[in-house]
Amino acid sequence: MISRERMTEHLMDLIRIDSPSKFEKDVALKLENEMNQLGAECVFDDVGKIIEGNIGNLIVKIKGNTDAPTFFLSSHMDTVSPGLGIKPRIEDGIMRSDGTTILGSDDKSGVSIIVEVIRTLQEQNIPHGDIEVAFTICEEIGLLGAKYIDINQFNSKYGIVLDSSTPKRLVLKCPTSDIAIFKVHGLEAHAGLCPENGISSIKIVCEAISNMKIGRIDHETTSNIGIISGGVATNIIPNYVMVKGEARSHDNKKLDNEIQHMTQCFNDAAENYSVTLDGKTFKPRIEIEVERVYEKMDVPSDAYITKMVDTAVSNLGYEIDHHTTGGGCDANYFNNMGIECVNLGTGMYELHTVNEHVIMDEFYRSAEIVLETIKLNAA
Repeated sequence: MISRERMTEHLMDLIRIDSPSKFEKDVALKLENEMNQLGAECVFDDVGKIIEGNIGNLIVKIKGNTDAPTFFLSSHMDTVSPGLGIKPRIEDGIMRSDGTTILGSDDKSGVSIIVEVIRTLQEQNIPHGDIEVAFTICEEIGLLGAKYIDINQFNSKYGIVLDSSTPKRLVLKCPTSDIAIFKVHGLEAHAGLCPENGISSIKIVCEAISNMKIGRIDHETTSNIGIISGGVATNIIPNYVMVKGEARSHDNKKLDNEIQHMTQCFNDAAENYSVTLDGKTFKPRIEIEVERVYEKMDVPSDAYITKMVDTAVSNLGYEIDHHTTGGGCDANYFNNMGIECVNLGTGMYELHTVNEHVIMDEFYRSAEIVLETIKLNAA
């Protein structure tokens, strides 16, 4: 019932529009125009101002033709780098870029699916309740669009976020995530004349990380050191280094334990160093900042929205597995704000790389599943 050709053209059109995080305006205005043509009510919120972007989240509301419960849909408009001047192409049923950029299907494939579903509902006068859509900004830099959205403007109690790989699986569980910043203050000295008078922040950092268990901690917990910066010149004992890392877990107690472990490694390493100059003892100092990026998402297998998607998939003759992932998405925030959302894949693979691609049959399948779920919601 969906138009595969129209879906394909729409996705390629969206992909050709540059929309890195904080610069989603051109995509957002295109979507606003398309939704207005379908008779929707469109509003941009103030989140763009809060995070210093060039546009806010696009909130779309479509009036239903039945009294069925309101249904929520969401995908994000921003993309990662390298994502300027993308040239999409299709070969053998797979959409790719020219290999010099990402494709941008994350998450424009989800956006296009939502647009096609709404078009199909309107054109074919399919029974449905009110539909609320959040086309969000800045998902790729911390789920910021969803983080600051005013959830009170929605009436929906459940829905679907389209921001995962394959529609053969339904993401129900995502971890809680923390960012940790460690600022190590040592003592500068001339590296050639008097290195013994300095305390190397870089050496402290190396010892801390070498004693740290990072990577896969257990089946539901991970951690990583991702950024290290500091030092001025090779002939100066470095007096400052900043280290930025993260930890994630489906168990908040395990997450807290991992952050404490990372912190302890830095504190222990610092304890090994001191310098006494002119009767005064200098010791390194560690500053620690921890921020909760998002809380976990944990939708039950027997939740109403889960069972409805399962039934839709079965009605279409497909199969789907319930999935637990190590990544976060806007659905983390929506669930914790009171809209129970599952995350359905759109057929996109090798995300955030120049090898990113979309399997077109899965892209179409995802749209069919969403459409069938909305029909079931009105049954």
